Amino acid sequence: MKIVAFNGSPRKGGNTEMLIKEVFKPIEEAGIETEIVQLGGRLLRGCASCYTCFKTKDGQCAIKTDGMNEFIRKAQEADGIILASPTYYGSVSAEMKAFMDRLGLTTIGQGRTLTRKVGAAVISVRRGGAVTVYDELNRFMLGSGMVVPGSTYWNFGIGEMPGEVYDDAEGLRNMKDLGEQLAWLLKIVHTTKG
Repeated sequence: MKIVAFNGSPRKGGNTEMLIKEVFKPIEEAGIETEIVQLGGRLLRGCASCYTCFKTKDGQCAIKTDGMNEFIRKAQEADGIILASPTYYGSVSAEMKAFMDRLGLTTIGQGRTLTRKVGAAVISVRRGGAVTVYDELNRFMLGSGMVVPGSTYWNFGIGEMPGEVYDDAEGLRNMKDLGEQLAWLLKIVHTTKG
């Protein structure tokens, strides 16, 4: 079993990545493999709405000038997916939006291949807008047929500069609980695949 987190923050090693690593701790303790894929800071084009992926049905986006096809492959091979984004002007990062648009259309065109994968949203925020980002990420997962567990509260941590999320005790407790929920659900889903 494997869960892949797609980090939409351009700050490698920043608060969003720190929160992902907090979620990963109980998942790794449960013996589940984890991986972080850095989306932020990379040049990802938005969806061209060409619908080539509906014709080819090969799980590939027609845009070949960036790393998106590698990311699509990783998402499709994973048992679970975490979508993680900082809050930018009350929304997801541009890289996360491009990723969701292209992943969503490609997997729908291939036959809804994200259906029944386990998913969760993780958000870092300086002040306001985290609930909107949470909603955006969850709408993508739920609209893709993914199974999204709850936690003790919404999955965000508060902090501006890298490391400040470690001052958010409630946020850290929620990340731990989210990791426990994901590990539990992944094991259930994995044993019932047939």
